[in-house]
Amino acid sequence: MTVAQRPDLYPTRVLGEAVPKPRTDPSVWGEAPGPLDGEQLKQYDSNGYLVLDDLLSAQEVDLYLSELRRLGEDPALLASERVILEPESDEVRSVFEVEKVSEIFAELLRSPRLMDIARQVLDSEVYIHQSRVNYKPGFGGAPFHWHSDFETWHSEDGMPRPRAFSVSISLTENHPFNGPLMVMPGTHKTFVPTVGATPQNYHKESLRVAAPSVGSPDRKHLTRMAEEHGIEQITGPAGSAVMFDSNLLHGSNGNLSPFARSNIFIVYNSVENTLGAPYAADAPRPQYLSNREFPSPRGM
Repeated sequence: MTVAQRPDLYPTRVLGEAVPKPRTDPSVWGEAPGPLDGEQLKQYDSNGYLVLDDLLSAQEVDLYLSELRRLGEDPALLASERVILEPESDEVRSVFEVEKVSEIFAELLRSPRLMDIARQVLDSEVYIHQSRVNYKPGFGGAPFHWHSDFETWHSEDGMPRPRAFSVSISLTENHPFNGPLMVMPGTHKTFVPTVGATPQNYHKESLRVAAPSVGSPDRKHLTRMAEEHGIEQITGPAGSAVMFDSNLLHGSNGNLSPFARSNIFIVYNSVENTLGAPYAADAPRPQYLSNREFPSPRGM
């Protein structure tokens, strides 16, 4: 197994008992002014997430929904590794690295209204670590099991610290019944290791199955965290968004309703937190899952 050259501050994929540990890093990394006000930063720091109302206009929602449909019907793209299908059907589950296949999405992902928030919270220049559109179709969109994104990015991508966050932008209304994002507020302040070695090419399994075999905290820890922190659903109209810390425990139920729950998902990482060798995997995941074309902090 590849051994990372940098100190491992968050050991995971352990053998035996997983022991949660307090997070040693902040979630808001500086005090620079930016788009978020003091109260918003306080909420994000305390809860690990922040809802952004009316991020997109109705016209923008229509534009991005049209582009999402186009990507899901592109034969060349459908034949590529960037596309992940639902576990029980041939319907599209996710399309990754959308800034490489869509100028429309690239413009949004690199826009100041998103990048300036990332620069403010992470107190540095930033880059896109991962992007995708999720389709979550009606009558069968599969669940995403409870997990911390940072646990995966640390173990399989070599991200040293949780100096990253995600933005999920709704392109359809998030109802309680169509599989909206669920979070455990405040869990971003505790790192919960998972048990078991990372299988070779594990991303081919973990991205498609409802309950991956490795990478999710065990039921004992999930139960304790839920009892301590509670569970909240993030519902809201198309055009709203939620930003959440890379270490926040989150997941979503399956979609048995007729109504799709589609979104744009972007991960912003600090250029001072770039990827190295995986901490608990034989090889890094592919480029379309973990961007290694990051800028030098000295060149910004």
